Amino acid sequence: MATDEVTGGARKATKSKLFEFLVHGVRPGMPSGARMPHQGAPMGPPGPPYVGSPSVRPGMPQTVMETTRKRTAPQQVQQQQVPQQVQQQQQATQNRARSAKRRKMADKILPQRIRELVPESQAYMDLLAFERKLDQTIMRKRVDIQEALKRPMKQKRKLRLYISNTFNPAKSDADDSDGSIASWELRVEGKLLDDLSKQKRKFSSFFKSLVIELDKDLYGPDNHLVEWHRTPTTQETDGFQVKRPGDVSVRCTLLLMLDYQPPQFKLDPRLARLLGIHTQTRSAIIQALWQYIKTNKLQDSHDKEYINCDKYFQQIFDCPRLKFSEIPQRLTNLLLPPDPIVINHIISVDPNDQKKTACYDIDVEVEDPLKGQMSSFLLSTANQQEITALDNKIHETIESINQLKIQRDFMLSFSKDPKGYIQDLLRSQSRDLKVMTDVVGNPEEERRAEFYHEPWSQEAVSRYFYCKIQQRRQELEQSLGVRNT
Repeated sequence: MATDEVTGGARKATKSKLFEFLVHGVRPGMPSGARMPHQGAPMGPPGPPYVGSPSVRPGMPQTVMETTRKRTAPQQVQQQQVPQQVQQQQQATQNRARSAKRRKMADKILPQRIRELVPESQAYMDLLAFERKLDQTIMRKRVDIQEALKRPMKQKRKLRLYISNTFNPAKSDADDSDGSIASWELRVEGKLLDDLSKQKRKFSSFFKSLVIELDKDLYGPDNHLVEWHRTPTTQETDGFQVKRPGDVSVRCTLLLMLDYQPPQFKLDPRLARLLGIHTQTRSAIIQALWQYIKTNKLQDSHDKEYINCDKYFQQIFDCPRLKFSEIPQRLTNLLLPPDPIVINHIISVDPNDQKKTACYDIDVEVEDPLKGQMSSFLLSTANQQEITALDNKIHETIESINQLKIQRDFMLSFSKDPKGYIQDLLRSQSRDLKVMTDVVGNPEEERRAEFYHEPWSQEAVSRYFYCKIQQRRQELEQSLGVRNT
């Protein structure tokens, strides 16, 4: 569809410009080989910066950590928590996958400090703002299309009917009984004029019923009607054929009942004159009634739920005052089935009239082709995969830029004060290690000899030995008590 291609092309072009700007540093108006100039210190070498949280601190062997320092849980508690941990891991995996699909707009924004270092990045931010406006406009239009699809979208077209007949005279030398009797055959066919749709509608799909009334004097009261009525299992056809014996011209009447979708009703003559509507859908009739009520100010000013009937309403609804919610129910007796289309035709047996075909044009309602285009636009995913791929590339590039910014800050800080930066780094990683391994105390300080020459060490040693003596004494008392008993 043209609309889908234009919309998808605009979104794809915007994504491509964003990605091209991030990767190549090319902004609108710059030559294809130009790149954005970098300001400040050069970026650090590729590779992860030395600012993470490793499991072991630099210069510290893994064996320094004692097993008694970790908070371990009993074996039974660990076994009971295994299914819950597995469930939590699965939930975390699902959440990560869900968040990866729903990355926010904030993930595409360049940090302020990067924009200050590279002023040309403002072109990328302008493209990002344009993309946001474009997405909002497309989303608003999609909502408008969804609302429009809820309402019936009909278009009036011309259906041309072709009514013809053939006459088969009796043959005296015919072997079968059918050939020895004169008969005629009536055909009722039709097609939609200027039908450009790929899937042609069958002729019978436009009608709810078809009745052919033949001359009662010739065919009797029991055989003069030919009826076709739509049922849920009806097979659609391109036309109708009626064959009857006879060798004289026959007058017939065709009654065609159109199949209105949604159903239409014929209004009571008084209501039709009041509203200026002859046949219409129920919703259109109620809307016309409401328009008449507003125009003539029939709504009660004190109680908005009631309608004060004028003389025409009183004649139609037979009451001086009624609720607006009662109107649909009262309309039931005022709505009649629509009138059928009546065509009078003469089935001629004259050989000179055999090639004559009667043509009639009927106004019918068909689905607006725009409705199909709108539905295909909502369901189309032609460019969605490319847009998603470009989105992922933009996110990855932004993450790479942020990572390079961290490396640059590391290099700048290290070049200004190497010693102080390394000390700050060790302290930071010591805190991270303590959080990660769930360690009690401060292992970084405890591994140094100066830690054990502080004033509190003597008291700590005394308390430690006192606790050990008390523990040993209790064990001896328990063992002696058991022997004595």
